[in-house]
Amino acid sequence: MKKLLVVMALALVWVVKSPAQEKTPLRLVQTISLPGLQRHWDHFGVDAKSNRLFLTSDEDEPVVDVFDLRTNKLIHTITGTKGSHNVLAFPEEKKIYVVDGEASELKIFNYDTYELIGHTALSIDADPAVYDAATKYLYVVNGGRAAKTPYCLISVVDMVSGKKLADIKLDTNRLESMAIEKSSSRLFVNMTTANKIGVLDRQKRSLVDTWPVTAALENVPMQYDESTHRLFVATRKPSKLVVVNTDTGKEIASLPTADSVDDL
Repeated sequence: MKKLLVVMALALVWVVKSPAQEKTPLRLVQTISLPGLQRHWDHFGVDAKSNRLFLTSDEDEPVVDVFDLRTNKLIHTITGTKGSHNVLAFPEEKKIYVVDGEASELKIFNYDTYELIGHTALSIDADPAVYDAATKYLYVVNGGRAAKTPYCLISVVDMVSGKKLADIKLDTNRLESMAIEKSSSRLFVNMTTANKIGVLDRQKRSLVDTWPVTAALENVPMQYDESTHRLFVATRKPSKLVVVNTDTGKEIASLPTADSVDDL
């Protein structure tokens, strides 16, 4: 799993750095062995311009590992987190944002020195996050099962000021991956307990529709291809890739996957 995550990240970086290959499927670029490094990595963030890969670890040792993709070397390990999940790097602003679920907050680190420079309070179990580059808002799922509440929150954080602007309350105790639609104000989120996809209006900050996932249970990862209006949702029981038409909210395909799936 450790090796696989790094390979996936490298393939993503290759695609970002090669505009001429945008329509070419991902291909294996390189495999990096990491002998002696024992981590249960959760999410990764990529800064393609600076050739940096950030990997969060939330279980055995809650840290953020920083790799140099030019040398394929571990160059730093950010400590001081209780349960790091998502990580987003903003080199222009000299900031690294880490969603620390166990600490119930968003931590802000200096990009160059890795020094902790700020906090934004959230609820327990903050984890999935998605960034809206147009508004510079971060949407973070928190609360729910770990908070022992029948609802979850999607917190809206202004990434310029670091301040939380609002909480969007959804009446389900488990939300997972989200996806932004750039051409509209829609935000898609996996409502895992309800086995639905929630459709939110980012301007109204409210739930406007739900689409049932009927092909399988436990819809967790999600990716969106806005050019084709296709939402790709992976399930765990059983492992399937479900394709949803975002014009109609209907499932148009369901494909079995070779193994169990986790967050994307």
